[in-house]
Amino acid sequence: MKYLIIFFSAFLLTACKKDKETVQSSTPADSLNLVNDSAKTNAAPGKVLVDIISFPKEIKECSCYFARNKADFEAEKYIYADDAGKTAYMKLDGKRLAMNLISSSDLEVDEELTKEIESDQYKISVKGKKIKSEEALLFEGTLTIEKPDGTVETMPIYGECGC
Repeated sequence: MKYLIIFFSAFLLTACKKDKETVQSSTPADSLNLVNDSAKTNAAPGKVLVDIISFPKEIKECSCYFARNKADFEAEKYIYADDAGKTAYMKLDGKRLAMNLISSSDLEVDEELTKEIESDQYKISVKGKKIKSEEALLFEGTLTIEKPDGTVETMPIYGECGC
């Protein structure tokens, strides 16, 4: 009986060892395969692909953040965020960018919101009109993206600015 248990244990150990070898040999091949997300849309030539971003961790206090429409805004599907000071965040053509905020209108003085943002590859302008004023100011407007090759993309935005 003792020999039967030893034989059975040895059999199980070699069986497990073979499975591990099989798994290990398939791992390098799997890591070389790139899986493309089928939900992503590819930008057409001459278009700028604007992706949803999570709210930037770099923003600690006052900020402006916008989505394509009210439904996306309520679902927290933001396409733009800034720290209401010097840096704006977007995901353009598949790359998350932190860009310099060149100018921004004073929200306390005017009902209009304007922002100018620049990077090496993009010039972005945000224009909006205040639609509601509470703790945070709600805006509707447009976001325009220009590339050096002359491509211009304009889209509606909905969002808020506040502290």
